[in-house]
Amino acid sequence: MEWLGLHFLTGLPESGQVLLNCIHDPFLVLLAYLVACAGSFATLDMAERVAHAENPSSQRLWRWVGAGCLAGGIWAMHFIGMLAFQVPVDVHFQLPITLLSLLIALLTSWLAMYTLSRPTLSFWQCLKASVWIGMGIATMHYVGMGAMHSQAMVYYQPTLFTLSVVIAIGASLAALLLASYLRNGTGMFHQLLKYGASLVLGAGIISMHFTGMAAFNLVLPSGTLLAQPGEHNHLQLGLTVAIMTLLIIGSSISAALADKKLQKKEHDLQRVNSLLSQLDQARMSLQQVAHYDALTNLINRRGFNQIFAEKLIEKSHGGGMLAVLFLDIDHFKRINDSLGHDAGDELLKVLASHIKGSIRSHEDVVARFGGDEFCILIDLHDREEARQMAQRIMLKMKEPIELAGRRMVMTTSIGISLFPQDGKTCEELLKNADLALYQSKGSGRNSLNFFSANLKARAMLELQLEEELRHALRENTGLMLYYQPIYDLKTGQVSKLEALIRWQHPTHGLLAPDRFIPLAEANGLITELDHWVLRKACQDLAELSRLGCEELKIAVNCSPLSLARDELAGEIEQALLSNGVAPQRLELEVTENALMGNIADTLGLLLQIRSLGVSLSIDDFGTGYSSLAYLKRLPLNTLKIDRSFIIDIPKSTQDMEIVQAIIVMAHTLHLEVVTEGVETFEQYQFLECHGCDYVQGYLLSRPVPLAELRPVLNEINQRKDVYTVTPWSLVHGTTALM
Repeated sequence: MEWLGLHFLTGLPESGQVLLNCIHDPFLVLLAYLVACAGSFATLDMAERVAHAENPSSQRLWRWVGAGCLAGGIWAMHFIGMLAFQVPVDVHFQLPITLLSLLIALLTSWLAMYTLSRPTLSFWQCLKASVWIGMGIATMHYVGMGAMHSQAMVYYQPTLFTLSVVIAIGASLAALLLASYLRNGTGMFHQLLKYGASLVLGAGIISMHFTGMAAFNLVLPSGTLLAQPGEHNHLQLGLTVAIMTLLIIGSSISAALADKKLQKKEHDLQRVNSLLSQLDQARMSLQQVAHYDALTNLINRRGFNQIFAEKLIEKSHGGGMLAVLFLDIDHFKRINDSLGHDAGDELLKVLASHIKGSIRSHEDVVARFGGDEFCILIDLHDREEARQMAQRIMLKMKEPIELAGRRMVMTTSIGISLFPQDGKTCEELLKNADLALYQSKGSGRNSLNFFSANLKARAMLELQLEEELRHALRENTGLMLYYQPIYDLKTGQVSKLEALIRWQHPTHGLLAPDRFIPLAEANGLITELDHWVLRKACQDLAELSRLGCEELKIAVNCSPLSLARDELAGEIEQALLSNGVAPQRLELEVTENALMGNIADTLGLLLQIRSLGVSLSIDDFGTGYSSLAYLKRLPLNTLKIDRSFIIDIPKSTQDMEIVQAIIVMAHTLHLEVVTEGVETFEQYQFLECHGCDYVQGYLLSRPVPLAELRPVLNEINQRKDVYTVTPWSLVHGTTALM
């Protein structure tokens, strides 16, 4: 078979001369191998760039660059290898056929790069592509050999020719597999693998070439005069081609490396932008959390204060009025306690929507400060606008709400302060609105109040009294106990004293309990105050013993908050022991509402106190909501009838019947009865007639300090006939308040 003057399957002619003294320049052979290795490395690098390219245009660009590098490396290796082939005849190359071999190399290389640009590449795909690529390389090689013209005829050994094609296919398969494997790696080890793979692929490519050259035979026809080879500088031409090829390949590799770094920087920039975006989202989320209430989606106190400050600056420069409405949902705690916090949260959402639906426009600001407290900031022209909005909110709040299977109606208390007359700063206006809210809650709730100067003065006085009360308790100064006798109707003697606290204030004089007890309850001082009364009463009991009144008992009041403390029994025992007082001489008075507040815990504590020997009395009976079923279980000794049932006797027949029924009921429960507030002789006679055990009130004596107690006791105890004795109120004139 003859193709381009080349004989592939034809045997050597019988006549003619076979040229056997052909040699290769070792330097050019080594140079050809170097170019093959460089082309292989460039192919591996371009395959990696194609795999990492992020858009189709970049993939096409690097696919063509890789094809050019591979084609240049293979073709230059072939051309330099041909230049290394030295024969004793004149040889020249035809340019068109040489360029055709270059074109075949380029198309074959493009096929290789196209194959490597696929996302995934199976072995069978590699094998199929390697057959075409190997055939293309072999075609390029033998077309290039066909460009060589001389006097001799070219014959190929069929075996070596076939082997060269197989080597080309095997080298192509190895190249595809290695490139597919190495295109996704990173790091130093990956780079070393690429270098090693380039050496192997270069060896495969050059092996194919020189296997084809080994199959190559030149036969000079007989009778042909041997023309001596011309002066050709093959070494210089080979170096020129190698240098140009290496420069092109090197530039391509450098461009790929620069693009890789640029792409990495772009990725880094994208990551930075992504991080900045995430940080911005996180900042916005934090701002949302920091300035908005998660439950109602209203702004919170911090967000409200920020808007409030901006509004104040605007109004201070441009003029105008602002109103701050402070809202508190009435008795909201009962919802949480009875239906649970989830139901309470749902109710808050509904109430928040009611409030937001009552404002006039988006310029009005609604905030939830926490719990059941809301605040509204509005622009207004006159005071009545704030009142009208508050009334709209109160009316909206009264709409029935379906919650947890119940239909309920809520109310709200509102306090209002105005800018600029009630304050110039956020803190001052909020504080004054809170004072007005406190006034609304104190006046029965479900009402609104504007701030006024007297509210601030009263708040300042309350704060000052609180500080001075703390000082009085801490330094044990100013506080004292007054005692009111409790008269035993059966023995005609005073058998008990009720301890009543007073405060000798350095500025306001002697203060009654109703002036500072509510203050102590509101500020957490009541338990400390109760403890002081307990210790002082025990000390006075010891003093009464020294004065010869060993049988007198003292009754001390116990607040509901103190009754909820487990430490109370221990404190009572310690006060008795430290003063050497018998427990039977102390009586603890508790209100019926305090007893019924938490009956299970209260019962356990009362049993501990009774086990000490201390008597127990239920105070202000009839004003609360006692249950007889619970009352009979309590370890009580005494029942005190509230003065509100006595004050209209004997004018009120109904009150007389109630008192009589209470006395009968108490005796049925084996309780002694004390009636307080007895001020007239008629009341005294009625109580004695109907079996009351003890009386207490102004008829006998007003409360007096311990130092004045002995004469009062002597006078009361010396009365033999109470029906003829002149009442204390007639002897000593008008009495002091309890």
